[in-house]
Amino acid sequence: MDDPTPAPPPAVEVDGLAKRYGDFEAVKGIDFTVGTGETFGFLGPNGAGKSTTIKMLTTLAEPTGGSARVVGFDVVRERAHVRRNIGLVFQDSTLDTYLSAAQNLRFHADLYDIPRELVAGRMQQVMEMVGLWERRDQPVGEFSGGMKRRLEIARGLMHSPRVLFLDEPTVGLDPQTRSSIWGYIGELRQQEDITIFLTTHYMDEAEHCDRIAIMDEGELKVLDTPEALKAGVGTDRVQ
Repeated sequence: MDDPTPAPPPAVEVDGLAKRYGDFEAVKGIDFTVGTGETFGFLGPNGAGKSTTIKMLTTLAEPTGGSARVVGFDVVRERAHVRRNIGLVFQDSTLDTYLSAAQNLRFHADLYDIPRELVAGRMQQVMEMVGLWERRDQPVGEFSGGMKRRLEIARGLMHSPRVLFLDEPTVGLDPQTRSSIWGYIGELRQQEDITIFLTTHYMDEAEHCDRIAIMDEGELKVLDTPEALKAGVGTDRVQ
């Protein structure tokens, strides 16, 4: 009898993860696991440690304590493998505004060595997913804030990552644009085999996540389903 196929590793495994800047503890030994295919949210006020945690998980900052693995790869010892398997949308735009939307995505494809024969098809796929295919030749400098955020999501998907990290994907956007961004993220979940890890200020965005964790002062305070958290917190925004 054949041995059963081993289960894939969790998308994210965090064990005692900590980050210290001098005497300041930004993240204080947190533990959690994110399952494959899950949409997992980090909720908390500014300075809670959310962005620092994402930086460690995406190899942009090295932990000073504990460990973390993304799709089975250690974020310190196997950072090249981690980077190959993740997409990242920053809180602040990193698009080249002098280039067109398509040129931004082609540049990203070159960075990730996507085979040339696959680039055009994948670019059309991800741009249609975020409703920007008809704007592909338009300079990004002419895009609204919401359009830029959507293009960044498309760019983060170009190389077919297994985990997509979204750092405050709707911050600074008006309510209507926030809602449309979440619509596109919902479509993404249906069309791509992907885990989504995001940070947010907004409690009302918790309903889009399978589970959500609340961080404050570098500590993981609560981790539960959105229904349980909304019932317990009862507010739309963490101050």
